[in-house]
Amino acid sequence: MDNINQRVTALEIPGTRQFSNRVSAFRDGVNFTIGEPDIPTPHTVKQAAIKAIENNRTGYSHNAGLLELRESISNFFKDVYGIKYDPEDEIVVTTGASEGLRSVFETILNEGDEVIIPAPCYSAYEPLVDLLGASVKYMDTSDTDFVPDPEKLRSMMTDKTKAVLLNFPSNPTGKVLSEEEMAPLVKELAAHDIFVIADEIYSEITYDAKHTSFSEYPELREKLFLVHGLSKSHSMTGWRLGYVLGPAALMSYVLKVHLYDTICASLPSQYAAIEALDNSRHSPHEMAAVYRERRDLIIERLTALGFETKVPQGAFYVFPSIEKFNMSSFEFADQLLEKEHVAVVPGSGFTEFGEGFIRISYATSIENINEGLKRIERFISEL
Repeated sequence: MDNINQRVTALEIPGTRQFSNRVSAFRDGVNFTIGEPDIPTPHTVKQAAIKAIENNRTGYSHNAGLLELRESISNFFKDVYGIKYDPEDEIVVTTGASEGLRSVFETILNEGDEVIIPAPCYSAYEPLVDLLGASVKYMDTSDTDFVPDPEKLRSMMTDKTKAVLLNFPSNPTGKVLSEEEMAPLVKELAAHDIFVIADEIYSEITYDAKHTSFSEYPELREKLFLVHGLSKSHSMTGWRLGYVLGPAALMSYVLKVHLYDTICASLPSQYAAIEALDNSRHSPHEMAAVYRERRDLIIERLTALGFETKVPQGAFYVFPSIEKFNMSSFEFADQLLEKEHVAVVPGSGFTEFGEGFIRISYATSIENINEGLKRIERFISEL
């Protein structure tokens, strides 16, 4: 073990996967852990990939991705957000949004740098930073309705701060920032010589609130990396198709990192993505209507059971408080799994600021939701 990279040996399996793996041992298990749509990839998108394979389009593309796909991405952002990104040199297609994040971190971080991330947050961010010898500073948003506080952000800034990473709509909270909430935050971000990384992978899955992209603010344009993809919007998790948008001067470096990491994204997946972005823009809205029904059901049932929870405005997670049960989030999730074969993710899996909560994914059927909540009701009645 002494010969292994010590940063790798320090990595741990995230709570999401721990409980997902454990529930698979139960034949009657109900899995509320994984953030993966249960709705199939749209038929026409699948057909586009099949056609590409049949036409032997299975080799390499340009390292930045097919120009046709980069044009589709550019057109999507222009049409939806009114923002123009040049497909020639401001867009890099990646092997999922995760590889996009990794490529951005590898581009900007030196050993000793710090990245500020509002928390609770997605558990995979910190390991990507740690592996590069940099570190994360978490901003507690559990006391501000999961909204980053600009004054708190200012107080956390040091000469080591290299970037701020923001994920909205949020995993795990489902929070969507309003324009009123974003304005003071953007003003603070613009005032500092730092990079801004916006993970907007859930942007097309919203309910009661409009998603405003950080790319819509000109004052951030020259320092912003926007990470996106089709995993959530078009139920394409296994297709591994993401992309990064940013200013040309910075993206030339991201491209070099990306090409050495993966060469290029899968070519059939790229052709599928063109179809998704050009001709299947309605699919995320149809999926969101399904998720809304599930969200409303789960909120109604949790509220009736006495859970305190914010109504998620985006993504497909609910993040109820379990503080009233006088046990840690891990203990709650562990006992719920062992006694009722229901898997949720302890809030502590989303940093220490997620303690006192659990995350429930409603990217699963109404039948599973009803059965899982029936078991949760039985579980808490015996506490």
